[in-house]
Amino acid sequence: MTDPRQTSVAREAERGVRYGIVAVFVVGLHRRDLGAVVNAFFALVLSYLPGVAERLFDVEFRAWQRLYTVTALLTHAAGMLGPYEEVWWWDHLTHTHSASVLGGVVHALARRRGRDPRPRVLAVVVGLGVLWELVEYVIHAAFRRVGLEPILVPYGRHDTLYDLLFDLVGAVLVLAFGDRLLDNFHHGADGGSA
Repeated sequence: MTDPRQTSVAREAERGVRYGIVAVFVVGLHRRDLGAVVNAFFALVLSYLPGVAERLFDVEFRAWQRLYTVTALLTHAAGMLGPYEEVWWWDHLTHTHSASVLGGVVHALARRRGRDPRPRVLAVVVGLGVLWELVEYVIHAAFRRVGLEPILVPYGRHDTLYDLLFDLVGAVLVLAFGDRLLDNFHHGADGGSA
């Protein structure tokens, strides 16, 4: 059974993360940074997906799972304000974090359907990672072509390879710890404390 106090604290923390995303949006507007504005907007919208998933699929996120998911969105959006260029490990962190969230979703869906998650997690995380890198290049080229500031910036082949490597790290973390940390999704119950 979920402790109401822990749930309340977690909801407040989740709300705080959303405020952080809104702050990125506001700073992006102030700086006229289209990339930060667009990324913060989508991060804010996506931050409501755990609640939507709970209602649609009759699952319950543990408090830390909700916070982990929305924090991935905040770190990505905040990165657009400078950390991607100024903090050497920021991009690695965001790729690992986001890939582990995506891998966790795939893992939970596979286990819920009685399937082996290993090939599915690897295929989806690597496949969508490659697709994301291609989309990044296309969006960058399209925005440059029409004379707008790109909302996504590829940093070259080495960066792309590192991005894919850290996507893979996120997938491997899910494979190593997913059965224990995500059991509440495939058992249909809370499965433990928050």
